[in-house]
Amino acid sequence: MNNRKMRAFMSTLMLATAMTMAPLNAAGNPVVAATATLARPWMDTSLSAEARTDLLLREMTVDEKKTLVYGYFGSPFKERNYAPPAGVRMGSAGYIPGIERLGIPAQWQTDAGLGVATQRDSTEPMRERTSLPAGIATVATWNPALARQGGAMIGKEARLSGFNVMLAGGVNLVREPRNGRNFEYGAEDPLLAGIMVGAQISGIQSNNIISTIKHYALNAQETGRFVLSANIDEAGARMSDLLAFEIAMERSNPGSVMCAYNRYNGDYACENDFLLNKVLKGDWGYKGYVMSDWGAVHSTAKAANNGLDQESGYIFDKEMFFGADLLGKALADGSVPMARLDDMNRRILRALFDHGVMDNPVAVEDHKIDYAAHAKITRADAEEGIVLLKNQGGLLPLAAGASKIAVIGGYADKGVMSGGGSSTVFGRGGNPVPGLGPKNFPGPIVFHANPPLAAIQARAGGNVAFDTGTDPTAAAKLAADSDLAIVFVNQWTGEAMDFALTLPDNQDALVAAVAKANKRTIVVVQSGGPVFMPWLKEVGAVLAAWYPGSAGGEAIARVIYGEVDASGRLPVTFPASLDQLPRPKLDGEGLPDGTKFDVSYGEGAAVGYKWFDQKGYKPLFAFGYGLSYTRFAYKDLKASVGTDGTLTLSGSVTNIGERAGKAVPQLYVGPATGGWEAPKRLAGWQKLELASGASSRFTVPVDARLLATFDVAKNEWVVKPGRYKVWLGASATDLPVTTEVTLKGGRFSAVKAN
Repeated sequence: MNNRKMRAFMSTLMLATAMTMAPLNAAGNPVVAATATLARPWMDTSLSAEARTDLLLREMTVDEKKTLVYGYFGSPFKERNYAPPAGVRMGSAGYIPGIERLGIPAQWQTDAGLGVATQRDSTEPMRERTSLPAGIATVATWNPALARQGGAMIGKEARLSGFNVMLAGGVNLVREPRNGRNFEYGAEDPLLAGIMVGAQISGIQSNNIISTIKHYALNAQETGRFVLSANIDEAGARMSDLLAFEIAMERSNPGSVMCAYNRYNGDYACENDFLLNKVLKGDWGYKGYVMSDWGAVHSTAKAANNGLDQESGYIFDKEMFFGADLLGKALADGSVPMARLDDMNRRILRALFDHGVMDNPVAVEDHKIDYAAHAKITRADAEEGIVLLKNQGGLLPLAAGASKIAVIGGYADKGVMSGGGSSTVFGRGGNPVPGLGPKNFPGPIVFHANPPLAAIQARAGGNVAFDTGTDPTAAAKLAADSDLAIVFVNQWTGEAMDFALTLPDNQDALVAAVAKANKRTIVVVQSGGPVFMPWLKEVGAVLAAWYPGSAGGEAIARVIYGEVDASGRLPVTFPASLDQLPRPKLDGEGLPDGTKFDVSYGEGAAVGYKWFDQKGYKPLFAFGYGLSYTRFAYKDLKASVGTDGTLTLSGSVTNIGERAGKAVPQLYVGPATGGWEAPKRLAGWQKLELASGASSRFTVPVDARLLATFDVAKNEWVVKPGRYKVWLGASATDLPVTTEVTLKGGRFSAVKAN
């Protein structure tokens, strides 16, 4: 009898003995909860995740260890004649088989971020699930509690759909406003991105499932995403994109990090020693596992030794790099040490224990999903994420009643738009506007069946007419015959593509024609990020609704009619022209597929509003900007330094308008004599609901890294001594209250204490 059979025999014998000797419960069944751990001591929940992992790892054979580091795509792939293995949740992103002998569950992975996604090549009907608004919309709420609530909701739907890993947590900074995946991410500032995405990950994992954080790192554009090298100096990366990951991870402890497609300073992200070993597992002390993006692996030994723990989604990589044959050869010739395979498994197992996956098995129980309750959560998220960009003469909010209203364009009679690609959620009721967009991935364009038109009609007494907007002349005629016009304009964006900042399908001409016919024109923009608005001066009001999720139509109407305040604030700068961008021409554009090229991020940490500050550019709309249906006054800004050197900022805000509303006081800081990548950085904020006339005082402790530059040679953060200016206000360009504070300065290591 070999060792494996002997261990299996002894485990069975011990379990049988335990059950025989166990006391009986009231039903006459043996009580084995406590004694079963004699057979599988790693199932003792009183032990730490590390101790349980060590116990289990000692029982695993080499073949079993190979099993956990290699995953399969969860859907058919017709182009390559691929059928997924038995055991997958069909239509899913991925699957790693479990090991029944040891009680290790399969890992069922779903694409995510907005909800439980379904792959297009599924041979079964699309899962219809609740969709959150786009990630950029959630970040636009500036409300971490809402982000966590939304994460908890989609995590619950994932669990009830039979998934224990969500491929969520997109935290990449918006360096390139044309990036087709910006809608999945959400912010150009590392503090805002880190806090908001960290909150969502925390919510997802509250369901005893794992969330990833992605795409690590500098995955800032889709053009050439498989081949480009994102080149940036280390200090610039540490103070921007890497800091966003670091903050989010500190607040959420994600079970897995997903490495990106792109190269980083020459080496692919999924075999990048600096990113994976030096920073992630070394300086940050990360104990979870690194999984690849689907098709992001290019080697066996280099990837394994440089920090990749799990190859994901076989059929997308060119070879089965972590498959049993190639990995077995690498182990045999010593190019991958056995100790490294053990470490790969240790990290995966620890995450399964740490996040409750081992102790709380998932099953398909989708009949238990409370869609009505979840609709309220996604609607609240959408409402707070909608940003009021213009409101001339107090055109909004509308009064309920019998105004004669023209609703025009954007398929507003059918539903609300969502972004394209792997994160797409098919909402309840299916896609009400089929046949649009690319026939293949990242298409088709998917709408959620929650039409704004119906929600507006319900509030306007039925005196509402709709025009498709395909003929600007006809739309203008309807607008001229109406008291006011609401024009819906859409820009679809999606994975694997980048997009111009201009609205497609002649929609700018549509808005211009309607605005000329009726000055009381309201424009609702559904987009995945910034767009140009050549008609801005001609219209009365503009709302950035992003992709508002499966209750988005109702959310838009509630904001338009003032049932809730317009309280969203921009998480990204809207440029006035391409000339204001660090790279007016998109790198890689026009190159043959597969041609490697470099993208040089010479702006370093000066991303978004910091770049605009540095260059003195006036944006179309500033970072942090957003109007309300009331007005707020800011005062009493104070900065204090504790005995430990911690900087704390405080201030007060008063609602000086006639309506209740939600303020988002923002605090910025910068050295009085310069020396940073830009004059100021976001240091903190609060979101506060205030009745008319009410005031609130708020206090924000400042993360020391936001006061520091990075010393690469010493691997330290450095706070220079001297005077610092502090600003308080409503956006990066509206900061009426200032003060100064003197800091003693200091240094602290980038290496986290265990």
